[in-house]
Amino acid sequence: MRAAGGGAACLSSLLLLCLFALRRGLGTPSPAGPILSPRIHNQTKTAEGSVRTTRTHNLTKHLPEGEKDPHHRPKRGWVWNQFFVLEEHIGPEAQYVGKLHSNSDKGDGSVRYLLSGEGAGTIFTINEVTGDIHATKSLDRETKNHYVLHARAIDRFTNRAVEPESEFIIKVQDVNDNAPTFPDGPFAASVPEMSDIGTSVFQITATDADDPTYGNSARIVYSILQGQPYFTVDPKTGIIRTALANMDRETREMYSIIIQAKDMAGSVGGLSGSTTVNITLTDVNDNPPRFPQKNYQLYVPESAQVGKAVGKIKANDEDLGINAEMAYRITNEEGAAMFSIYADSDKREGVISLKKPLDYEKKKAYSLSIEGVNTHLDPQFSHLGPFKDTTTLKIIVGDVDEAPVFTMDYYIMDVYENAPAGADVGMVTAQDPDNARGKVRYSIDSSVNGESLFSIDANSGLIKTTASLDREAVAWHNITVKASEVDNPKLVSYVPVTVQVLDINDNTPYIPTDQDIIVCESSKPGQVIQTIRATDNDNFANGRFSFALPTDLPTNPNFTLKDNEGMNMRTCCGNSRFFLAISFDFLCYYAGGLCFI
Repeated sequence: MRAAGGGAACLSSLLLLCLFALRRGLGTPSPAGPILSPRIHNQTKTAEGSVRTTRTHNLTKHLPEGEKDPHHRPKRGWVWNQFFVLEEHIGPEAQYVGKLHSNSDKGDGSVRYLLSGEGAGTIFTINEVTGDIHATKSLDRETKNHYVLHARAIDRFTNRAVEPESEFIIKVQDVNDNAPTFPDGPFAASVPEMSDIGTSVFQITATDADDPTYGNSARIVYSILQGQPYFTVDPKTGIIRTALANMDRETREMYSIIIQAKDMAGSVGGLSGSTTVNITLTDVNDNPPRFPQKNYQLYVPESAQVGKAVGKIKANDEDLGINAEMAYRITNEEGAAMFSIYADSDKREGVISLKKPLDYEKKKAYSLSIEGVNTHLDPQFSHLGPFKDTTTLKIIVGDVDEAPVFTMDYYIMDVYENAPAGADVGMVTAQDPDNARGKVRYSIDSSVNGESLFSIDANSGLIKTTASLDREAVAWHNITVKASEVDNPKLVSYVPVTVQVLDINDNTPYIPTDQDIIVCESSKPGQVIQTIRATDNDNFANGRFSFALPTDLPTNPNFTLKDNEGMNMRTCCGNSRFFLAISFDFLCYYAGGLCFI
C-alpha cells in the first residue's frame, strides 16, 4: 500500500538497488601447507531500513616458494535493498522496481543478469546487461501481495556463474483502492418497544480488503446516514443503540436505517460503503384490553343445546402474541348460573356456552356481566393498567316452534277383556308449548307397534280397542302415541302408553287329570285317601271355586268329600264315611291292606 504522505522520489530511493564492491583479499603463505578459510555472511541494516547482504569468499593456500595457486579467484558479492512495487500502477511505461548488480561487473557487458521465479518474464522483466527490473503489468495486492524470485549473474561468454543464485522477494505495496463493504448486508435486528435510551440493538461490522497494517487504508469509522433521531451508531465499534425513549410499536413497528463505513479513519478522500439495517420493535404488554362497546345483545333460540357454544365476545388488545392473550369470566350470579364462558384456542375471543336449557315461555332474557383480563402481565408496565375491562351482554331468548308436549311422561290405562271392539281405553293429552298454542294431531306409531289392537282419535287423543282382548292370552299391551302439530307436522313428540287387560270370570275350573283313585281295604275310617287340585285361568278374584260330588250320580256311603273352600278338596274313607280330597297333588292311601279302584 502506498505510504501516507510518501512521494515518488522517496519511494524510488527505497527501491534503489545498491551494489557494494568487496575488496579482493589475498591468501597469506604459511609453511604448514594450504588452509581453506570459512565463507562469511554479513548482514547490515542500512539507513533506509533495507537489508545489505555481503558474501565474502576467501580461499588461501600455502604454496611452495615461487609457485602460484591456479584455483585462486577474487571475492565477489551481491548487495541489494528489499524490493517494493506499487499496486494498481497505470502509467504509460513499465514501473521501475530495482536494480541487480555484481561487483564483478566492469560495465563491459561481460556479465549477464538472469531472473526466474514467480512472474519472471511475464510480470517482471530484467535488463540482462544493466540488471534493471521492471513490472510490466498493473498488480493487485489484494490478489497477491508478494512474489518470490531468483537472481543469477553469469559470464556472458563462458556461461559460468559469476555469482551464486540468490532468492529475493518483491512486495506489492498497498494503495487505498478498496472501499469498506458489508458482505452479509442488508441486516435485520430487533429491540423491544418502550426501551430506554442507549439500549443496544445490533453490532455491525464492515470489512476492507486493504492492508490493515499499513497506514489508514483499512481503518474504518461508522456513521449513520438515515435513522436519526431514533438510533445512533458507535463510530469505532459499530454498535447501534436506541436514541429515543418510549418508542411505541403500535405507532410504528419498522425502521430502516442506513449505516456508512468509511476508511482512512473517516478523513476526506477516504472510501466508503453503506448498508441497510431493518430494525423491528418487538411487542411488550403495554396496552390494556378494551371491549369496543359497553353493551352487547345476543339472540339465542330456546332450542339451543346445553354445552354448545351460543356466541362469542372479544376484548381488543393492540399487543401481539402472549401479550394479547385473554381470560374471560361471567361475574354476575344470574348469568353464571345459566351460561359459561371460556377463551378460544387462540386465547383472544370469549366463547359463551349454555349450562341449562332455555325456555322462552318462562324467561325471555338474561343479563351477563363479562370481564376480560390479560393473562401475561409485565410488572414494568403495571402503571399503564389495569389490564382488564368489563362489558354487559344481554341475551335475548328466541321463541322456537317446539313439538307438542304430553301432560305425562308415560300413561297406564286398562280395559276389560272380552269388551267389544271400540271400547274406550283412555285418553292422552299433548299441548303446543308455544304462545300460538297450535292444534295437535294424535296417532299410534305403527313402526313400533306391529299389531293394530288399538286406535286413537286424531283430535281428542282418545284410545279405543279395535278387537276384543283376552287377558289370558296377553295381559299387558304397550303402544307408542305420536303427537304432531297440525301446522307443522315435522314437529313430533312421542309418549309410551301401557294398557292392562282386566279379568272377568270367563273360564271354568278344571281338574288337570282323570287318574283313578286306588283305595286299600285296610284303610282306616277318616283317612285321607286323595287330594286333588282344580285350576281356573281367571285371576285370583275370579278363580275361587267350591267342590261337591255330582248330584246326578248315586251316592256312595263309604266316601265323604270335604270342601276346603279353596283350590282343593279331600276325600276320606271308613266304616261310616271316607274323605276324598281333591287337589293338584295326587296321594293314594291304603285301607286294611285291600286296594280297590
